[in-house]
Amino acid sequence: MTGRERYIPYLFLLPALALIIIFNLFPTIATLIESLHGNSLVRGGRVFVGLGNFNRVLNDPVFWKSMQVTGLFSILVNPIQVALALGLALLANSKVRGITVFRSIYLLPVAVSINVTTVVWGLMLNSEGGLINGILNLVGIERQPFLISPSHALWSIIILATWKGVPLWTLFFLAGLQGIPQTVLEAARIDGAGRWQSFRFVTLPLLRGVLLFVLVADTVANFLLFAPVLLLTRGGPQLSTNLVMYETYRRGFVYGDLGVSSAMLSLMLLLVFAVIGVQFTLLRRRA
Repeated sequence: MTGRERYIPYLFLLPALALIIIFNLFPTIATLIESLHGNSLVRGGRVFVGLGNFNRVLNDPVFWKSMQVTGLFSILVNPIQVALALGLALLANSKVRGITVFRSIYLLPVAVSINVTTVVWGLMLNSEGGLINGILNLVGIERQPFLISPSHALWSIIILATWKGVPLWTLFFLAGLQGIPQTVLEAARIDGAGRWQSFRFVTLPLLRGVLLFVLVADTVANFLLFAPVLLLTRGGPQLSTNLVMYETYRRGFVYGDLGVSSAMLSLMLLLVFAVIGVQFTLLRRRA
């Protein structure tokens, strides 16, 4: 390969790199800059405040409440989504009658936008005439205040996020399962291993890399969940669904405090980087 030919692959990467710079790097830098500024009524306009916005955020009880809600949401939704995705992938990878039909429809939620998904689930979870409450009435269960009760609202968001997210993670698990050599599984069966033993001691260890990726990616995706809260609950009732991403939006675009909002986003960015760092550390140990 000549000197010029060596740079040809980088030329093909330039369009993707340009998009990353325009839509990811520039907004990130702008957010960090904005987090160091605020509005002054005395001086009029935008002024440099240094770390003042971060100090306000870290001393804001509403922000810590949103962190608490986000942490609880992640603790609940992530194991549910990962377990369901792995179970569906095992089912999709099996050789049973009708599995082809299942493989053709289980990805449908991925094809539907999050906004459309939220509107449809909002109609189904409606406390008065929603489909789910109608079904509950048919079996003798009283109507449930899915989106208007502090004890129900977060679980309603979890159900919506699970329906939307599980098919995507199932696809990753299915790819991992199909990448496991059949000779390894056959050797385990010859040695007398049952289905559970084969799954625990053969399949699951070979899926460790995929499992770690899905767990971390799922955590980040759920941490950044925004549309369902905005369209259905507005962080309520009683801040029970006030996730950090919505609190950031509320502070910046409802109250107009872009400096504090940008500081919240910057802290979220640091947390996301920390999660990604954990992912790479675990994957490196596996290698």
